[in-house]
Order: sequence, then C-alpha cells, then structure tokens
Amino acid sequence: MAKRPDLTHTQRKIVNRYYEHLDTISVQKLAEAVSELYLADGKSAERLWKRVETALAKTSAGDARVRQILATRDVSALAKLVAELT
Repeated sequence: MAKRPDLTHTQRKIVNRYYEHLDTISVQKLAEAVSELYLADGKSAERLWKRVETALAKTSAGDARVRQILATRDVSALAKLVAELT
C-alpha cells in the first residue's frame, strides 16, 4: 500500500493488517454465505450468489472449479470448497 499522508500511523497499521488477512476474511464471508444460501430463496439467493462470486475472487481457489460452482449454483459444492480453503 502506498504511503498516505492522510492516515495516522495506527490507521495505516490497521489497513495493512486488513490486506494481510484478506484471504481469511473472504473465507469467513463465504462460510457465512453458505449457511445463508441453504435458507435463502428468490432474490435474496441471487444477492448472496453475487457476494459469493466477489468473495471467491479474493481467494486462492481454482478458476475452473469456481466457474463450475457459480454456473451450477451448487451450495454443497461451495460448502466443500470453503471447507478446503479453511
């Protein structure tokens, strides 16, 4: 991250820690989305799948597998992927 004079030293440390742990944060969001997807239907499920797509882009998951899960919208396959990422 480039130095930003508008942030204090403490704020820069917080921002740096956020980006250091971005993969862990994304996996946690995915785990929460999986549990919500099991209960969701309709428009709420569509919004959740968009959040899943965004979170998957920030992880180290394989592109082919991610595309396959998003194409089929298979919640159990997503749950297995999240378990592997943790």
